[in-house]
Amino acid sequence: MQYYEAPDVKRLADEIIDSLGLSYVVPESVYCYRSAGSKSKRIIARIHGFGRIWQMALGLPPSYVIEVLSERYDKLSQEDKEKTVIHELLHIPRGFRGGFRPHKGYISTKKVDKLHKEYTRKKSHYNFHRFS
Repeated sequence: MQYYEAPDVKRLADEIIDSLGLSYVVPESVYCYRSAGSKSKRIIARIHGFGRIWQMALGLPPSYVIEVLSERYDKLSQEDKEKTVIHELLHIPRGFRGGFRPHKGYISTKKVDKLHKEYTRKKSHYNFHRFS
């Protein structure tokens, strides 16, 4: 498998963090990569945390990497790309300490759709006022 920086995904993640007011997420510590060559049949994206033991051993702060699988993510509509990134960001807990939130009880299609609707509304409001 090969990995490449994904500046387009990073811009989208930063925009979503800002628009949705996810103030507990530290944008400078969220990295985005695109992978190619995955054998996965279902996964579109995944998030990797830099766990506490690694933080302590290396003396580095908590960080997260959003990995999008090129074979699937790149074929999505812009709306589905946005929903995918929202979904991955929801895995980051409020403490931003390198751990994860599970799907059960926190991440759902309903929640992602609700946040995407809010993001779309704020984005269009921002663009309207920016260019008027």
